[in-house]
Order: sequence, then C-alpha cells, then structure tokens
Amino acid sequence: MEFIDLKAQYRALKPEIDANIQAVLDAGQFIGGPYVKELERQLAEYVGRKHCISCGNGTDALQAAYMALGVGEGDAVFCPDCTFIASVEPANMLGATPVFCDVSIDSYNLAPESLERQIQAVLSEGKLKPRVVVAVDFLGNPCDYDAIAAICDKYGLTLLEDAAQSMGASYKGKMCCSFGTISTTSFFPAKTLGCYGDGGAIFTDDDALADLLRSICVHGKGPGGKYDNIRAGVNSRLDNLQAAILLPKLEALEEYEIRDREAAAGRYSAAFQGKFVLPPVEQDSQHSWYQYTLLAADTAQRERLIAHLKERGIPTNLYYPTPMHMLPVFRALETYGETYPNAVEYCNRTISIPMHPYLEESVQEEIVKAVLETL
Repeated sequence: MEFIDLKAQYRALKPEIDANIQAVLDAGQFIGGPYVKELERQLAEYVGRKHCISCGNGTDALQAAYMALGVGEGDAVFCPDCTFIASVEPANMLGATPVFCDVSIDSYNLAPESLERQIQAVLSEGKLKPRVVVAVDFLGNPCDYDAIAAICDKYGLTLLEDAAQSMGASYKGKMCCSFGTISTTSFFPAKTLGCYGDGGAIFTDDDALADLLRSICVHGKGPGGKYDNIRAGVNSRLDNLQAAILLPKLEALEEYEIRDREAAAGRYSAAFQGKFVLPPVEQDSQHSWYQYTLLAADTAQRERLIAHLKERGIPTNLYYPTPMHMLPVFRALETYGETYPNAVEYCNRTISIPMHPYLEESVQEEIVKAVLETL
C-alpha cells in the first residue's frame, strides 16, 4: 500500500504527461522554455496573484523571499513551532533569529495570541528587530489570516505565507499562495501539486518585488541579462521538463483532485468521529488535505497504532515528531518564556495515515478497520 500513490496519479495522467515530456525532449530546451512560462501564467491566475516566479524548490523559494525582503542580522522572524525547518532555515542562514510561537489547538497553525506575546517580548528585550511573520498553512489547513494580518499591521511586520502544503486550499474564498507580501510553495513530488523531482514557486502582487525575485533566482541578473549581475543572487530555476509535468497535474488538481481529497477525508472523519481527535479545518476555509492526521490519546497509543498498521502493511508517517524549539539546531534560542504546550502535545500524539486523491474506498475501508482494531 502506498502512503501517497504517485503511481496511480501517473496512470491517470499518463497520456498528457508523456506527451509533454516527449515535446520537451524533441525541442531540446531544458532550462526555461514555454512550459515554464505557461505554468507561471496559469499558477498566478489560479491562486489570484499578479506574479509567479518559479524556482528550484520550496526552500529556495523561501530563501529568495527572505533575501528580497532584506532579512538579516539583528532581525527576528516569527514562525510556528509546528512546521518543517525549511520555513525558517533560510532566514537563519541569512543571519536572522527565529522566534517560535505556539500553535492553536483548534488548527495547529500559528496561534495569534502567542504571536503577539512573542512580538511584545522581543520588543521589550530590545535586542532584535521584529521583521517578518512566516505563516505556515499546516498540512494544508489555511491559517487565520484575518487575525495574523491584523497583528502584522499593528506592529509593522511583513507577512510571508509558506504555502508548501496548501496548494488548492483557500481561506474565506481566497486561494492559498495569495496571502502576505510574498507567498511561496513547493513542488516536492508528494505535495498536492508535485513534480518529478524538486521545484518551487514564489508569488507576489508587487511589480518591483517580482523583478527583484527574478533577479535573485538567476545570479542577481540585471536588465542586460545573466552577465549583467547587479547583485549577489542564487541559481534556482524550475526545469522546463518539470513545468511540463506540472501543467496536467495542475489541471487535475483544479478539476477533481481537491474534490476527491475532500471526499477521502470525509470518509475517514466519519469513521473516526468520537474515537480520535480529527484534523481541524479553519473556519470558512477549504483544506487541501495534503495529509490526514489523527491525534492519538497519548504517545503510547500512537506507538501501538503504528506497530499494528505496520503488521497489516499500512504505512504511516509523523508530521512532525519534534517541535521546532526542541530541534538540536535551535535549542539555544531564546523562547521568551513560551512553553509551547499545544505544539508539544501535537508532536507527541500526531500520526498520519495514507491520503491522496486516488485512494480507493475499499483500501480506505481496510485502513479504517485496522486503525479501529487498536482501540
């Protein structure tokens, strides 16, 4: 059994994907090209942004965003305690200091009240300058952008949306990847929109920022092209081949994949209601259902569940087992008195089970039966 069945997706989209791959091979144009331009156009239209700048991967997208915002030494970047390190790793590498915030028990997303406490604590200490809030749509569940944006406005911080897990999701009718000054996403193969390797994209409505981001992604090129280097940049481009693969996948995402993910999630939730803590969905929002995650009663029950499902040949995963503030690389950072009770509780109890838009009902019934056998 596949945790995320990319082979089933390929079988469904094989004619379109194969034709596009062959067209790229026939043309011999691998860096840049028509598929990259078309994907950027379609993605910008899909999420409702003016500009889409494709790049090498989701981490590069975040790095370019932090570079474009001028984040560096002495800056504080506020980040939820439940996420992958890539959300804040590039800012740290640029010299900024991550400041972690607890998550909401109702959404596992950045908790507005913890964010405001941490901003006030940084301001009171006076050593760092609050600069950026990176809001992560955790596992495809959109953040409470009304509350988070209001806090950013109150304290003069820039909002950056990390939508690596939420392509296809929306908050109050507005698509993810459209929030904040800049938003980023990842095309890692397992994502809701994934390529066959690495890839990513950056979104903004600001013309000047878009030009700057394009320059950063191609060695700091200027108006004269790649040999007119006007700043230090990086080498981060989405291959034409990957864009050719992503285009039919984007069409499928729009036409039926989010719908089918929602249906699969609904079947799980109906079966597990009252037996586990179910995945939350932000109010008036559409989840992308990148993962389907349950909370066990405690770590011991989670371990029993993992072992039993493994015996039945059912894969599981943990997104994520360790809060950011407890990672070895970040343990020395100031926490400003925050103890992160919700993040710690989530990480101790979380377990994800197979989830993708090609999950057959008979297979799902097998998974549900095995999970319930552990109760």
